[in-house]
Amino acid sequence: MKKIKLSDFFRGWFVGDFEPSLFKSQEIEIAVQEYKKDHTEPNHFHKIATEITFMIKGSALFNHELLNEDEGIIISPGEANVFRALTDCKTLVVKFPSIPKDKYLI
Repeated sequence: MKKIKLSDFFRGWFVGDFEPSLFKSQEIEIAVQEYKKDHTEPNHFHKIATEITFMIKGSALFNHELLNEDEGIIISPGEANVFRALTDCKTLVVKFPSIPKDKYLI
C-alpha cells in the first residue's frame, strides 16, 4: 500500500499521459478538482477528447446548465465548455483519450 496526496498532482489530475501521474495512460485522464465559489474556467473545447464531469459536492454552471451534487455532464469533442462555481464545489472529471494539449481556448 502506498499513501498519496491529491495535492501532489497538477490541479487534481492524477491519471493520464502527463507528469506527475500516479498511473500513466494514453487512454484516459482522471482528476478530482476543488473550486471556490465564483471560480471560473475559460471557455474552451477539446478537438479529440470526450470529458465527463460529476459534481461530488456543491453546484456549478457548465455552459449555463446547472449541475448539482450527484449530477454529471458529458461534453463531446468540439463542444465548448465554460465553467462557473456557484458554491464551493468538488468534481470528478474523466477525459478520454489522454491527449496532451487537446485544450483550445475560445
